[in-house]
Amino acid sequence: MPTADLADGAATDRVIRRAARVVAIGVRSQPRLFAIAVAGSVLYGVMTAGMAQAVGWVTANQITPAIADGHLTGRRALIIGATIGSVVLLTTIGVLLRRIGGGFTVFNVGAEYRRLVTRQYLRLPLAWHHRHPSGQLLSNAHADVEATWGIFMPLPMALGVIVMLIAGLIQMLLIDPVLALVGMVIFPLLFAVNAAFQRRMSARVTKAQQLRAEVAEVAHESFEGALLVKVMGREARETERFAEVSDRLRVAAIAAGRTRGTFDPIIEAIPTFGTLAVLGIGVGRVASGAVTTAELVQLAYLISVLAFPVRALGWVLGEVPRTLVGWERVNAVLSAQGSMGHGPTRLAGQTPGARLRLEGVGYDYALAQGEYSAPSVIPALEDITLDVPAGRTVAIVGPTGAGKSTLSALLIRLMDPTSGRVLLDGTDLRDLAPGALADQAALVPQGTFIFDDTIRGNVTLGAEVPDETVWRALRTAHADGFVAYLPDGLDTTVGERGATLSGGQRQRLALARALVRQPRLLVLDDATSAVDPTVEQAILAALGAGTGGMTVLVVAYRMSTIALADEVVFLDQGRLVDRGTHAELLARCQGYTDLVTAYAREAAERAAVASDEEQVDDAAIAAGGER
Repeated sequence: MPTADLADGAATDRVIRRAARVVAIGVRSQPRLFAIAVAGSVLYGVMTAGMAQAVGWVTANQITPAIADGHLTGRRALIIGATIGSVVLLTTIGVLLRRIGGGFTVFNVGAEYRRLVTRQYLRLPLAWHHRHPSGQLLSNAHADVEATWGIFMPLPMALGVIVMLIAGLIQMLLIDPVLALVGMVIFPLLFAVNAAFQRRMSARVTKAQQLRAEVAEVAHESFEGALLVKVMGREARETERFAEVSDRLRVAAIAAGRTRGTFDPIIEAIPTFGTLAVLGIGVGRVASGAVTTAELVQLAYLISVLAFPVRALGWVLGEVPRTLVGWERVNAVLSAQGSMGHGPTRLAGQTPGARLRLEGVGYDYALAQGEYSAPSVIPALEDITLDVPAGRTVAIVGPTGAGKSTLSALLIRLMDPTSGRVLLDGTDLRDLAPGALADQAALVPQGTFIFDDTIRGNVTLGAEVPDETVWRALRTAHADGFVAYLPDGLDTTVGERGATLSGGQRQRLALARALVRQPRLLVLDDATSAVDPTVEQAILAALGAGTGGMTVLVVAYRMSTIALADEVVFLDQGRLVDRGTHAELLARCQGYTDLVTAYAREAAERAAVASDEEQVDDAAIAAGGER
């Protein structure tokens, strides 16, 4: 045997074994439903093969005598109808059990694995999500799960019709071994054609499945950036970008369809040729008296019927490439490492504010460069050591890319530091029990997300919170005024992403969402950038800054906001450059001074230019000229 053939055979065996392991996982998930589907399929297979026996019996014992007598009696008609009808009824029951059991198996195991994938997404740290586009994650949870377990639709059929195949072959051999051998020639031929079909289809289906994930990624990104695309007038480019990846999927799907279109007629034609061969040779066998006409009819019927089990096995083999590709992508999520461990500790929280300490904290972003390439590492923070007493308000200041948002994420453990540790009331965040940190700390990020829900739903997020507590949080966030003027107050639906609210209103609503939980540590990552400066100052004052209230860390840019802080931390290029009061940093840190006074200098320069232009105009008027 040629080496290439041996290699192809070994590869096929490996594929079948891998597919069998995936199927075993699904069967263990839904054993009863799968058993019902297989039992129905077995009943269907037995009755389908039994139909040939029934047809042969009816032909020999009822139809042939009726033809000989020249008329059909009512009794004979009743026997024929009852015999065929009973087989059809049992066959129908088998079909119903197979389809209902198989359908429930597919949908139940699919739902289970969508839940598993979603729970894994929630369990994995933010660092893992940074390396995986959200469109790909949507594809993993939907298209890939669907592809993995789609094999369970044809699988019960294939397992059941094996019984049909065995029963039919036995009947054929008992009727006439010679004609049986003639008819059985088609089966090796069908298996060979199906094997060639699967080899050609595997690569094409794999490519198409991967391209479906790419289309999902581009589509999700396009939907998320729809406003930006419209504002920048890039609709045509975005349409072209989506069309490019869609066209690649179209080409891949057409290639798979062309392959199926080539093989399907061949596979359908082979049983027909087998039936014709049996009938051609069978006529001579009937003439010689070796078989009866009824036996020839029964055998020809069996040949045509038994081609179906081979096709059913082909359908299963056709699903194998999609199943393996889908499982590899789903399993890559389920087996992903980097989960954030927890300890048993829960903080007592005796004081309104929490003490925060960072010891040598560093963080590196690992961004994936491709499916098979190693991720690149981008340092974001390095050796940050900081002690924040309980009840203090600290402003985090730094130029773009200094690591402020990364630091904010570390403080509430959206991700763990690459080096060092973050302590809350002297306890490492990694030692806290699940949910313990959420009871103590809250983050209001830069990007404000508002659900398509009511004001109450957006503030409480489904928690049982009295309306008095909701209104108190809204007052602290200076959002009670506009909420009171809404048509239904707390029950007003704000639309998708808060479409009916202004940017400042959305930020204040997000702040109220954090405050309603009464955190001891509040981290504001530029969370009031769309709020008027006077309102922002009032909000910070209401948070109890400097009065022994909650501990507040605010990423700030405005001079007025920074001046309200008890202490200022200046970051630059991921390092803590200096810390102190606003006045102290202005006096000794040039980088800080240049940053916080940039807006004031720009305003002064504009005023100076305007003054110079005004002086030129005055001089021109005095000289009697015109500008």
